[in-house]
Amino acid sequence: MVTLRYFFKRKVTIQYPDQKHIPPDGYRGLHRLNKYEDERIRCVACEMCSAACPADCIEIVPGPSPWEGGKERYPVKFEIDLLTCIFCGFCEMACPEEAIELTEIYDFSDYTRENLIIDREGLLGVYELTKDQNYYTKKFQGTESLPFQTKKT
Repeated sequence: MVTLRYFFKRKVTIQYPDQKHIPPDGYRGLHRLNKYEDERIRCVACEMCSAACPADCIEIVPGPSPWEGGKERYPVKFEIDLLTCIFCGFCEMACPEEAIELTEIYDFSDYTRENLIIDREGLLGVYELTKDQNYYTKKFQGTESLPFQTKKT
């Protein structure tokens, strides 16, 4: 009798990768580095996200800002090791500038471990993909590649 009742219910299985699962609000996926409207990076390299990270997967090297009249510091190197990240969101909560944010992207994978260390340019590339906050509703018209540029070693 139990089986017959579930036979007529709506199916919960999706045919991945043909159909994409749209994650719920508040889902913590791939990181991104936010920008201002004038294309300046919000990050001031205060390293609070790195200090708050329990997995110790964020590496930041500060340097002088290249922009006039902006913040004094700038991340010369900003890397996140996605293999050790636990996607807890502490980095997002600790950031006073709202520079780092976890997106809804869940389908990032690669064949080598080195490519899952995402650098500053990769994080900014994720920002360009997700700045309108509807990545999975407009996404993947036949592409099979990663949604960001990885660090080449």
